[in-house]
Amino acid sequence: MNIHSFGPIVDENCKVLILGSIPGVKSLEKNQYYGHPRNQFWKIIYMMFNEKVEEDYDKKVQFLLSHKIALWDVVKSCYREGSLDSNIKKPEINDFKTLFLKYPNIKFIFFNGSKAEEIFKRKVDKELVKEKQLFRLPSTSPARAISFNEKLKYWMKVKECLEK
Repeated sequence: MNIHSFGPIVDENCKVLILGSIPGVKSLEKNQYYGHPRNQFWKIIYMMFNEKVEEDYDKKVQFLLSHKIALWDVVKSCYREGSLDSNIKKPEINDFKTLFLKYPNIKFIFFNGSKAEEIFKRKVDKELVKEKQLFRLPSTSPARAISFNEKLKYWMKVKECLEK
């Protein structure tokens, strides 16, 4: 099935960009980033700031922006059956050149899982990110079998970078 990602969640104040691969089936159905109820993304983001997760998606988006966090996917469109990153075929990537020109305050890029990082590093011109710091974090997907607390420990790097 041919699928398409969402537009970026970003504003001029963002310092951090978190990149996933491309939304899964549940997220596409809900038209929301990390819409699968078992994905731990939102719980981790809120826990980093010792806050309780909002149910309302628009409030979640505002929470990200209020903490200078942008969110997007590496893949603009691809063929994929189901939700597994391993099933991604013929990925077309998003326009990072335009994003980074429009939002020069983005200095730190975090990959939510290894597939996002792999595709980004293979398809994006290294010159675009030569002055940015890149980090891979454990996936927030329920398929990634490390404990929540262990994931949160790695993800705290996002907050560290925001404080620089």
